[in-house]
Parts: sequence; C-alpha cells; structure tokens
Amino acid sequence: MNKSCENFRYLEKGWPRRDLTFKFYTDGTLKIIDNLAEEVISPNDLKGDSMDFYVRRRIAFIKNKLTNAQMKYA
Repeated sequence: MNKSCENFRYLEKGWPRRDLTFKFYTDGTLKIIDNLAEEVISPNDLKGDSMDFYVRRRIAFIKNKLTNAQMKYA
C-alpha cells in the first residue's frame, strides 16, 4: 500500500527557536524533523507551542480518520 503524508512546517515562538517539519503519514506514523539541526526528534522533545501544535494536528488526524470510517461503514 502506498503511504502518503501531510507535511506541516512550524516555527517555534519561544527561545531557542526551532524550525520543525511534521510529517503525518496516512498509516498513523509520524516523523518530526528539526530543520536547523537536520535531525529527527520525538514528540517527547517538544514543549510549549510546538507540543500544542502537534497535539492539535494529531487530534484533527484522528477525527478525520474516525469520520472516514463512519462514512465507509454507514
């Protein structure tokens, strides 16, 4: 199965500022890339506004998946 993803770029507001790319894949996996350090980080490394952004996007992803499942089996 071909797995596609949604990319979101986020610039943290607090200091030190990080330039992050969030890749949400259709199978539920996630990759967070720190663009300045050029490394993959985990959700545990997020704090403040970047954690809030991640949680909001993850909730939107789950809601969308549940809505699609309801439509499919309704």
